[in-house]
Amino acid sequence: MEPDLFTAAAEDRQAKDPSSSPLAVRMRPRTLDEVVGQQHLLKPGSPLRRLVGDGEGGPAGASSVILWGPPGTGKTTLAYVVSQATKKRFVELSAITAGVKEVRAVIEGAKRAAGGYGKDTVLFLDEIHRFSKAQQDSLLPAVENRWVTLIAATTENPYFSIISPLLSRSLLLTLEPLTDEDLSALMRRALTEERGLGGAVSLPADAEAHLLRIAGGDARRALTALEAGAGSAIAKGEPEISLQTVEEAVDRAAVKYDRDGDQHYDVASALIKSIRGSDVDAALHYLARMIEAGEDPRFIARRLMISASEDIGLADPTALPLAVAAAQAVAMIGFPEAALTLSHATIALALAPKSNTATTAIGAALADVRAGLAGTVPAHLRDGHYKGAAKLGHAVGYVYPHDVPGAIAAQQYAPDVVHGKRYYEPTRYGAEARYADVVEKVRERLRGGS
Repeated sequence: MEPDLFTAAAEDRQAKDPSSSPLAVRMRPRTLDEVVGQQHLLKPGSPLRRLVGDGEGGPAGASSVILWGPPGTGKTTLAYVVSQATKKRFVELSAITAGVKEVRAVIEGAKRAAGGYGKDTVLFLDEIHRFSKAQQDSLLPAVENRWVTLIAATTENPYFSIISPLLSRSLLLTLEPLTDEDLSALMRRALTEERGLGGAVSLPADAEAHLLRIAGGDARRALTALEAGAGSAIAKGEPEISLQTVEEAVDRAAVKYDRDGDQHYDVASALIKSIRGSDVDAALHYLARMIEAGEDPRFIARRLMISASEDIGLADPTALPLAVAAAQAVAMIGFPEAALTLSHATIALALAPKSNTATTAIGAALADVRAGLAGTVPAHLRDGHYKGAAKLGHAVGYVYPHDVPGAIAAQQYAPDVVHGKRYYEPTRYGAEARYADVVEKVRERLRGGS
């Protein structure tokens, strides 16, 4: 059996008992018109419309599609809708568990289906960025010969994570995060439609607001939480999903936090200022508030990376690598486990020695450049690798530092207009004390001193 294939038997079971499927599956759009959000991809004449033969121009010419966007924005849904609209077989693989062997099996199955039944195949490959270059190369023959219509999904920048030959043969579609309005419309539809909850319960405004905080822009998470709350309300014989019922169902207290308003910025600011002030307990409090409010963990991780350079810098050179590693871990594991990684990084940054010299140094340098103090690059530093450079005096007189003792050559590096300027003024805090000792010796050597 081909992996993750939506077989006729599975479809029959769902048709006989739709309630056996999760709400998120039951509410999966059947046509492009039912898709919530992503209106920039769904307007008449768009590449996605043409791909399914909806609109002028017929199907798009690209033999593969790459869907790039955050989790829960509808990448799997769009792939499924395309297969349904074009009446093609739909095979789903995940790059986490599949390899070249599974890809080849699907391709061979697609050839047989096309030859024996005249039915084309849509191969949906989730998280394609997890495939190595060699694994992605294995897809090229199928894409070039159109043995399958490849629809690949990624949360990573495809220009860095997908090989150029595959990218050049694909239609790249960027999905935007779903707004609260999008998710509200989706939940209202799930509450009323027969394939959803069929009007069995209602959802008051405060409970809906809490579900939106929990969802964090993720449609699947929103519907899963809604289903949990509805199940609990129905079990208790209640006509509506109250805020208390939602809290009990998803085991999370409602936190007063507006992710799009002042609270969003105020709490984020308080987190960073608490880290800057070395108050680890206050920092953890604000981190907890952001987590409980459903804040995007990647947003928190980005703020921590900025803090590592802005407020710690060379006082602890390990702070930035730690923050970067935390951001990478958060992107790979997501909530709830990402809370542990964010706590790890927050504690380390709050307790690290502090220095803002990286901030003040680049600020002073930028101020001079913006004031017009750019100047001409000294002739001996200019590129001398092309024919005729020496005649122009380029690279003439340059002293290669590795040829002199100590690898520091006494020569001018900065343009005349800023020669002698001191932008970096190290502190004596933490590991930066070492740089304070070194920088004065280096500056003296550059001036020709011993």
